[in-house]
Amino acid sequence: MNETLVLGAVVYDAKVVTIWDGFQRWFAARDLLLDYVLYSNYDRQVEQLFAGAFHVAWNSPLAWLQAERVAESRGRTVEALAMRDTDQDLTSVIVVREDAPIARVEDLRGRRVGVGALDSPQATMIPLDHLARRGLLADHDFEVRRFDVLVGKHGDHIGGERDAAKALMSGEIDAACLTDANHLLFTQEGTLRRSRTRVLTQTEPYDHCNFTALDDAPRDLVQRFRSLLLAMRYDDPLVRPLLDLEGLKAWRPGRTQGYALLGAACERFGWLDPFLAHMADR
Repeated sequence: MNETLVLGAVVYDAKVVTIWDGFQRWFAARDLLLDYVLYSNYDRQVEQLFAGAFHVAWNSPLAWLQAERVAESRGRTVEALAMRDTDQDLTSVIVVREDAPIARVEDLRGRRVGVGALDSPQATMIPLDHLARRGLLADHDFEVRRFDVLVGKHGDHIGGERDAAKALMSGEIDAACLTDANHLLFTQEGTLRRSRTRVLTQTEPYDHCNFTALDDAPRDLVQRFRSLLLAMRYDDPLVRPLLDLEGLKAWRPGRTQGYALLGAACERFGWLDPFLAHMADR
């Protein structure tokens, strides 16, 4: 019997099952047996990657850094196999109301800034580091209001960002940290009223999720998986609905330079330390 590639993924939404059931059938039609294991949070998924529970992890950017740092501590290596086109060159924005007397980043001093979930790279970690590099420290120079929706899923569930946007509109907070794409989405859907908000500042570009493999993963299976991913085409009527659900039009080769911004944020605030201490005991 052919060997099966096993994937680990986090359930941030019920559609995850639909996505991977569909991909499973697509890969099987191309002679690659795929199975998947679902986790409720990324910490557990990264832990189980090192326990050998599966071959490839569909990792958030923070989970990638967790895996990379644990691998380094154990004299091992990890590889970013592939990522979505929409995982590359993202930015986050800090948004204020159009009529707010806030013209510069400095004007956030003493005000209330809303962020996403505690462990969201894009709506909490990177924006707070962005402000710190401009002289404003969270919970010192301004008050941080956290909208913790589904902590453990690293901000994949955008409910925290949406709640922050609603709080901005209601006047509960003075600024909201959002991904650039979600700022547009929330405006289109009416959560943010058109012409009622403006971008105060924008982060440098960064990358998001990737498929992560450890150095002991079965090489032939992993490379076959990667090759088939990169061969997917958006004009394929069988795979297009799945790509739409997963939010991409094409898979790209994995790269790691886009995680430097998040890495710097984690170094500044020590966000990786508790997980690395946990893994050191295992």
